Parts: sequence; C-alpha cells; structure tokens
Amino acid sequence: MSGAPESDADGLPEELGAVDQLLHRGEANPRTRSGIMGVELLDATPDWDRYRANFENASRRVLRLRQKVVMPTLPTAAPRWVVDPDFNLDFHVRRVRAPEPGTLREVLDLAEVALQSPMDISRPLWSATLVEGLADGRAAQILHLSHAVTDGVGGVEMFANVYDLERDPPAEAPAPLPIPQDLSPNDLMREGINNLPNSIVGGLRGALGGAAHTLGRVVRDPLSAVGGVFGYARSGARVVGPVSEPSPLLRRRSLTSRSEAIDIEFGALRTATKSVGGSINDAYLAGLCGALRLYHDAMGLPVDTLPMAVPVNLRSEDDPAGGNRFAGVNLAAPVSIVDPAERILKVREQMMQKREERAIDLVGSIAPILSFLPDPILESVAGSVVASDVQASNIPIYPGDTFISGAKILRHYGLGPLPGVAMMVVLVSRAGFCTVSTRYDRASITDPGLWARCLAAGFDEVLALGGDGRAVPASFVPDAPGSSSASANGSVPQ
Repeated sequence: MSGAPESDADGLPEELGAVDQLLHRGEANPRTRSGIMGVELLDATPDWDRYRANFENASRRVLRLRQKVVMPTLPTAAPRWVVDPDFNLDFHVRRVRAPEPGTLREVLDLAEVALQSPMDISRPLWSATLVEGLADGRAAQILHLSHAVTDGVGGVEMFANVYDLERDPPAEAPAPLPIPQDLSPNDLMREGINNLPNSIVGGLRGALGGAAHTLGRVVRDPLSAVGGVFGYARSGARVVGPVSEPSPLLRRRSLTSRSEAIDIEFGALRTATKSVGGSINDAYLAGLCGALRLYHDAMGLPVDTLPMAVPVNLRSEDDPAGGNRFAGVNLAAPVSIVDPAERILKVREQMMQKREERAIDLVGSIAPILSFLPDPILESVAGSVVASDVQASNIPIYPGDTFISGAKILRHYGLGPLPGVAMMVVLVSRAGFCTVSTRYDRASITDPGLWARCLAAGFDEVLALGGDGRAVPASFVPDAPGSSSASANGSVPQ
C-alpha cells in the first residue's frame, strides 16, 4: 500500500493530522476526552426502521461514518483512516426511552453519561441515539462524535447528508457499500519502515530547500529576516501567554459535569448587537460575560476579568470536511463591565486584535512534536496551553428547516468537551433560533440553579439593547430558585 492516495473517495485525508492524533489519543483520558455532541429536539418520533435506514444510507455516503483509525504498532507512519471491515451499524445507531417527565433536562442528563464515557477507538468514532418518550409525542436525537474526526464547522458539512429539506422527500437509491480495508497496526508499521528511505530523502530535500530559502532571505534583508523571527516569537507569547488571573471560584476540577441551556430568537440577538455595531459573536460573548459576572457577584467573589478561550475557524472553502482546522485565541473576558453595550465593544476590540496575531495557529504548528509525548506529559502540557477558565464556541449550522426521517428539528444544543476548563459554552444558530448550552465542571459551578438563572439574566441584558427580546430557559424552570427541573415541554413554544 505504499502508493496509497493522500485522500479517499470523499476527498478526506487518509492520514490523521497532528492535531487529530492528539485528540484521538486524548479519548482514553477523562481529562483530555474530546467528544463533541449535538442534542436535537424533534417535533415527532421518527419511525425506527426509517431512522435506522437513514443512517445506513448516510454511512455509505459519508465515508468517515464507516472508517476507524489504525495506529501503527511503532510510530513509523501516521495513523490512518480505513473502512472498518467489521462495521456494525447497530453499535452506532441506538434507541432509548427518556425518563419521566420527558423534557430536555432528562435528555441532557443522558447526554452527560455519554460524554463522560470513553468512545471505543477500535470502531468508527460516532453514535446516534434516538431518545423516545418525550412530552407531547416529541423525541430527541443525540449525535456523538470524536473531535479527532473533525471540528464543529467541519461536522456541519460532513453530516449534511443525514438531513432532509422536507418532511417526506422522494426515496433515493441507496449508495454502494464502501470497500472494507484490512490493515493491521503491524501492516501500517511495516509500510512506514519500507517508506523510511524515501521519507528521509524527502525530508532532507525539504530541509535543505527551506534552509537555502531562509539563508537567501537573511543575505538579502538581514534586519527584516531577524525581525520576522522575533515578531513571530512575540506573537506566540501573546497567543499562549496568560491574559488574566483565573477566577478563584472556577479553579477546582473534577470528573463530573452538568449542562444547562437557553433559547434565543436569532433576530432579537442580531438586532441587539447591531444597535452598538457588534457581531453575533460579540453579543454572544458579552452575554456570557454578563452571566459570569452575575454568578460571581451572587457567590460573593466578584472578579474584573477571567481567561476565556475562543476557537477561531481556519477552514477555507477548499478544505475537506474531515480533520480539525481551528485555532484558539485567549481573551481577558470583561466580566465586571455592567453596561452590555460597553461589554460588546470591549469583546469586539479584543477579538479583532487576537485574530490578527501571526502565531494564531501556534498550537497546530507544534502539534507534530506534542504527538510524540507520553500521555502524562501530554496531559500536563495540554493543561498549561489551555490556561483558561472558560471556552466559548460559535457554530452556525443550517439557516432553513431540516428534517430527519419525517421529524422536524426544532432546536439544536451543542455540548463540547472540558479540556481542563471549568466550562465549555456553545452557541448554535439554526433555523431562526440561537441556543446557548453551557457544560460545566460541578466542582467549579456548585449551584446549578443559580447558574441557570444567571445564564438567562446575562443574555437578557444584551437582548434589552434591541428591544424586548428575552432568553427562554430550555433546561430549567426560571421561577423555581434552586430548582433545575425542566419546563413543561422542555423547550420554547413553536
């Protein structure tokens, strides 16, 4: 297989990139586990046979759904995606019944169990769980995916084949079965050994060519060349360096987590942020800062700022859907600013500055080195690189209505990993609504009811800039202090 193509039939890379390898290795450790999840509320319960057939067909069209990772016995070659010869759809597509009273709260609790559990890395790295028995005849879908497969933006593109644009589209002929690949870890190791002479020659040529190019630059313009090196180093220090003192309230870490979510009309959030010249992302981060201020104040430990990591999408139109193409920027989140308009502008100023850093993808640049580190050292390094209390992602999905197996998707809640942080927050915009989901370490956020109320109130501050828009609790009852039970229907009225 020495002449294997660099991309498979879907145009996806066959080899795992360095960042993907790190995320794949982290799956075994509960502190570096990288699962990402979408929890979707459906307006009806799909027919099970139709639902299962939908994923059977999708797994034929989206090759990653049938591929597993083969790791070489010794690191002589990059890990590779291969079509699993033992693929079993029933391992990946499941059905469960929600406990009473069948609201989003119970669905999120089920999702937490999956996110806190390791994925079976000997199989394709995904699952789809249909949750039946929700109130009013509704259902939910839990899509669980390893971050090693792709990032949030890539996942939107990759899983577009799962959805329909109408409730009952015309039937399509099933796609052909992908051809299985028998490749063992020893086979891949031997392949790497056989290719070693070519790899060494190619590496030397590349190194010599790069050295000659660098030397030419130094000879032609020594001040500019040396200044460029130092400029990149300074940028790298700003990218990974501390931006704020961590919150004393959010310092503890454990192995238990919980999620809360709110719903917001997309138009209301857009009107609010446009009133002060910001973007949807600026308003989102400002609302989150407001929620964090309210929680810290209520707990008697106010802070001025705290470190917040925000992933920035580096994916171009030509990049395949698979793999990870993002970088993280660190903000000194302006938690103490009470005026929501001022908060939006402060967030915007920092985001614009951070996006221009030359070394924005520094972690991606050093990932090939990190991938060779032993697991204990890797965990320690990952913790020092993150150095944030909160991570906040923003994922736009589909602007129009989408359906799966005859059921309409009403809401989509994004749940991300907790890579050493106290809280992961995900904004999902889909079909005219935004959802804000906060997954947090229960050793850091110790009063779930209080946090849920602060979450809604923080976004209400921002929404008030544009009129009478309000955040609607999706996973909790707003009028029951200390309570974390869901509302009657688990979501907002349709």
